[in-house]
Amino acid sequence: MTVALNHFSHALALAASLFAATTLAGGAQAQDEGIVVYNAQHESLGREWIDAFTKETGIKVTMRQGSDMQFANQIIQEGDASPADVFLTENSPAMTLVDGAGLFAPVDKETLDQVPEQYRPADGMWTGIAARTTVFAYDKTKLTEDKLPKSLLDLADPAWKGRWGAAPAGADFQAIVAALLQLKGEDATKAWLKGLKDNAMPYKGNSVAMKAVNAGEVEGAVIYHYYWFGDQAKTGENSKNVGLHYFKNQDPGAFVSVSGGGILKSTQHMKEAQAFLKFITGKAGQAVLKDGTSYEYAVGKDAPSNDKLVPLSDLNAPKVEASTLDSKKVVELMTAAGLI
Repeated sequence: MTVALNHFSHALALAASLFAATTLAGGAQAQDEGIVVYNAQHESLGREWIDAFTKETGIKVTMRQGSDMQFANQIIQEGDASPADVFLTENSPAMTLVDGAGLFAPVDKETLDQVPEQYRPADGMWTGIAARTTVFAYDKTKLTEDKLPKSLLDLADPAWKGRWGAAPAGADFQAIVAALLQLKGEDATKAWLKGLKDNAMPYKGNSVAMKAVNAGEVEGAVIYHYYWFGDQAKTGENSKNVGLHYFKNQDPGAFVSVSGGGILKSTQHMKEAQAFLKFITGKAGQAVLKDGTSYEYAVGKDAPSNDKLVPLSDLNAPKVEASTLDSKKVVELMTAAGLI
């Protein structure tokens, strides 16, 4: 009987030690994943930021790649059970959506202080991490400067019918429409969207629209600036005939779209998540924008952008409150206009 009990005790002890080892391994595995970043920014830029952060801090980061609205809606569905610690976007409307659902934690003051007020919302629940500007990419073989539209609104004129393109289905373009809505109101936006539907050729993405300009399919396209700079830095084969027209004059077409970063309040890794956001808005993280391959604007205080870019201060951009860009209304208006 004693022998049997001893065998039973030994078996229990062995089972307990195996359970403990498995639990520890599971814990180590979860720890090995580090923080999880839902990255809707360009994959290459997200990777550059993450690699630099891990190299400096030793904190591991798992990146999941997707798009602005896909991730925003996913986070809202996941709620407090979201595996994400940090959310990075290309444009700010997706941040506004998640913020409106009350799912962000306040960003540390030290991090907010690294970014000027015009590139972050007043509530401090997320912050700008990079920026891009709207431009009119035009065919230099067909259009001279005096023939270019003076305002984004001019493109709704029947004179531009069939002559320009855009990528209306993307979050990039919808952010531009959201700025137009904030700046000019619903009636003007509806009128412009009707002009877009009547006049513009739809393309799947900014780079495809730029290629169409380069190939002579259309005379111009509304895109973000960095597609041209990125192509020029490679072979230039998709942009050799393309020039960039900056609307300036606080025109809706001079809109600067802010990429955002926020921390999910459900994170189990608050310290590490805050450290990541502080890093990418700080000197080293913003240097990735200056020296890397993204050609997006740096938004950190006193952080220089790539030398090839027209300085942010020279764009004469309209003042837009990023935290109130209304993506839901834009989708509603664009759907009604038959654009998406």
